[in-house]
Amino acid sequence: MTATTTKKPFFSAKQASPLRLADSVSDAIAAALFDGRIQPGEPLPPEGEIAREFGVSKPIAREALRQLTAAGLIFTQQGKVARAKAISGEPMERIYGYAVRSSLKSLQEANEMRRVIETGIARLAAERRDPEGLKTMTQAIEDMKTSLLDPAGFTEADILFHLGLAMATGNTMIRVQMEGLRSVQREVSELFSRRSNRTDADWRQTIKRHEEILDAISAGDADLAEAKIKSHFKAADIASLEVADKLEGRRQ
Repeated sequence: MTATTTKKPFFSAKQASPLRLADSVSDAIAAALFDGRIQPGEPLPPEGEIAREFGVSKPIAREALRQLTAAGLIFTQQGKVARAKAISGEPMERIYGYAVRSSLKSLQEANEMRRVIETGIARLAAERRDPEGLKTMTQAIEDMKTSLLDPAGFTEADILFHLGLAMATGNTMIRVQMEGLRSVQREVSELFSRRSNRTDADWRQTIKRHEEILDAISAGDADLAEAKIKSHFKAADIASLEVADKLEGRRQ
């Protein structure tokens, strides 16, 4: 008699609750993505194999994969197995992008959210000082200096700086959150970079504020890092009359 080979479950799956079958399946697969059992670009098991492992029907397995695709965790192509995507803030970035372009109030609220979030991030960055984050922030400042009077280039450098700020915490979830806020950063930075009265001195002062944030974080001074990020947001307050007028004009 031939011995039966027992295959180790891929997802360490538990029996799915009948009340939320697809949710249970997608939760277990997402856990495998987040803890590294499935690396970005790697294929997931075929739909039928997923269904068998979880003890559900193929339509339930298909719905779980649709949920993961919508969340930006996997990508699928017709006739091919699903593959894992690198964890990123892309889905949030799209949502925030729709929101901040919808009204001045939404943009103000989003920027207020950034102020609250990044204050805490600056403190943690000063405590952790992840080298890759500090390197990214330094590169961003150099990019700013070479992009003076170039709104598009300066905006991308600004976005890179704040991503580096998040990376300096060494916290993946904070990095993902900052990636999600890129659409908010881009909208605000582009508006301020294109102000009609922005002078060369104004551009350089913006760079100086970023340098002061980096210096405080590099020194491990959490209190100073928090103070500098607050000062930065105060200087870039989108409630200014000129920016508000420009926003309203764009939405009419």
